[in-house]
Amino acid sequence: MSKPIVAVVGRPNVGKSTLFNKLVGERIAIVEDTPGVTRDRIIADAEWQNHHFTLIDTGGIEPHTKDDIFLQMRLQAEIAIDMADLIILMVDGREGMTASDLEVATMIRKHEKNVLLAVNKIDSLNLENNAFEFYNLGIGEPIAISAEQGLGLGDFLDEIINRISRYYNDEEEIDDRLRIAVVGKPNVGKSTLINKVLGQDRLIVSDIPGTTRDAVDTSVRYDGQDYVLIDTAGLRRKKKIYEDIERYSIVRAIAAVERSQVVLMLIDASQGVTEQDAKIAGIAHNRGIPSVVIVNKWDTVEKDNKTMKKMEGDIRDALSFMDYAPIIFISAKTGQRLGKIFETIEFVKAQSAKRITTGKINEAMAEFTLMKQPPSKHGRRLKLFYASQVAINPPTFIVFVNDPTLMHFSYQRYLENKLRETFDFFGTPIRFYVRERTE
Repeated sequence: MSKPIVAVVGRPNVGKSTLFNKLVGERIAIVEDTPGVTRDRIIADAEWQNHHFTLIDTGGIEPHTKDDIFLQMRLQAEIAIDMADLIILMVDGREGMTASDLEVATMIRKHEKNVLLAVNKIDSLNLENNAFEFYNLGIGEPIAISAEQGLGLGDFLDEIINRISRYYNDEEEIDDRLRIAVVGKPNVGKSTLINKVLGQDRLIVSDIPGTTRDAVDTSVRYDGQDYVLIDTAGLRRKKKIYEDIERYSIVRAIAAVERSQVVLMLIDASQGVTEQDAKIAGIAHNRGIPSVVIVNKWDTVEKDNKTMKKMEGDIRDALSFMDYAPIIFISAKTGQRLGKIFETIEFVKAQSAKRITTGKINEAMAEFTLMKQPPSKHGRRLKLFYASQVAINPPTFIVFVNDPTLMHFSYQRYLENKLRETFDFFGTPIRFYVRERTE
């Protein structure tokens, strides 16, 4: 089941990012005493009392502005509000209620969402009465907190969990269909690909980038197997986000990837790998989802006998962190090599679920250390005592050593690469952890 989404919104400089950092337990959002520092939504997983949820930090909302940056920030915040299961409206208890707070509250009410009102910067007893004036927002009972000092956050988190508890109690039907997220930049051909597989124009297809505005789940049966294809809204560069119709949202890509078991990363053959492509691919890689790189519109490229090899090399260079991912050259428009996609999907899913016995892993590790001696530091040499695979999807390994500080990153990369090579973990990321253990 997808985690509930909680969005923190409010006018600039009320402490949204400070609260965000406090709740997720690490300093992710940039915190400065300058309005407008947080320009995009920042997303992280949060947990309280064994309840997990996704937290979104948004840029400050300026209700009346013609500044392009603040217009973009408002659009981002509205998208977060639209997607959220719970909205935290944050206000400044020191400054008191402002006209901008009223405007933001009015905007939120139009969405008819569950809202929790947080009055921030209440870090002394003589400020507690300041919270009461915020009843006038018509949002509900204000909760006094100090995000910076951590005051009142326990009760505040209890109320968050209380508000989203129904999302944990829903019993979902077991769905064993393989879920495949189709991600990529706008106008790369995601909807065209899905329509070709379906054999019908079920999704909107247009040459205008950004036509797909929401994630769409589509059931498809291919070669006797049932799948769910998740078509995501194309991710767009920040400078191009100006119109409300542009449903830019990296949250949708993240949510789609988290719900998927395999990711299809579409790249435009005529453009090659862009910085935006690398960012999208990184979402899947960081979450340990097996991926397939799909080079679409291959029919539009002038080719010779070296074109494909050069393109593969360029992709490997640009996506060096994802060198395990298979690459397929297709044309969604003509249907060229569509069958290869599903064959590869099944392959990478099987690779991600593969488990190697402890005995074989330790035999292999012994060979790896003979081939390349472990590093040493200040006269002490790294010793590998024991290794084991502890999880699948993605394959996850733990190696116990005498001193983890002796494990140089280059040697760890060597061991990871040898594991992948020896046991053929092609198509899936692997996780590799080093732990200390006495001999």
